[in-house]
Amino acid sequence: MISSLKHIIAVASGKGGVGKSTVAINLALALSKLGQKVGLLDADIYGPSQQRMLGVPEDIHPEQIDGKYISPILAHGIKAMSIGFLSGRGVPMVWRGPMAGSALTQMLEQTVWGELDYLLVDMPPGTGDIQLTLSQKASLCGAVIVTTPQDIALLDAQKGIEMFRKVNVPILGVIENMAVHVCPKCGHREHIFGSEGADKLSSDYDVRTLTSLPLDINIREKSDAGNPVVISLPNSELSRCFEVAAIAILETLETKEDKVDFPEIKISED
Repeated sequence: MISSLKHIIAVASGKGGVGKSTVAINLALALSKLGQKVGLLDADIYGPSQQRMLGVPEDIHPEQIDGKYISPILAHGIKAMSIGFLSGRGVPMVWRGPMAGSALTQMLEQTVWGELDYLLVDMPPGTGDIQLTLSQKASLCGAVIVTTPQDIALLDAQKGIEMFRKVNVPILGVIENMAVHVCPKCGHREHIFGSEGADKLSSDYDVRTLTSLPLDINIREKSDAGNPVVISLPNSELSRCFEVAAIAILETLETKEDKVDFPEIKISED
């Protein structure tokens, strides 16, 4: 039931291991924090992670409606759907590509999302069946590319940008994850995965760098605990980074007739 979805955004990367799902969840929560009605669809059929990262207990499952539709799970104020909610943790999806594509289509079209301003789709790594299925089934208003500054990650991010352009999906911007590590004891800054990679990528493809995220243990720990940093550390610099990206997306997509009044972002030490 996608007719009630105002904007559908793919959050993608060309490869795994860059923190795309963590970014997708915190970005969705940041949009919700800014007053938007938000949903989150976990399109990674083979490696779903939303259940754990949103803190949804294993015994919570979507309810069936009229034997055809399913209700999303409400977590931290956003509506979420994942194959993990249906199959349970640790259960592998041993499916061929067409079966995975069919499962994605069902979750997208048969979930009763209600009226949403934004549905973020947490894409699997790569440029294969799931990406093509989503591009065909949903009217994507844009895609956000997640990468690290590492050269190998940037090469795959380029493939992601090219793939979306081939199917006429605009790139809303790039989010650079694990950009710098700041030692909590001495304050030393170290670019473990390289530096300025996203800026170069943005320049080469004439897209926007939405935000740059540090390599911070809180992002990992809070996500593993099912309490992402936008919720658990709402006034932190980490939360602010996601809000900056969310505001940039709102500025890009909102029309003058439906303009958003953006709140002032205040930072305090947590």
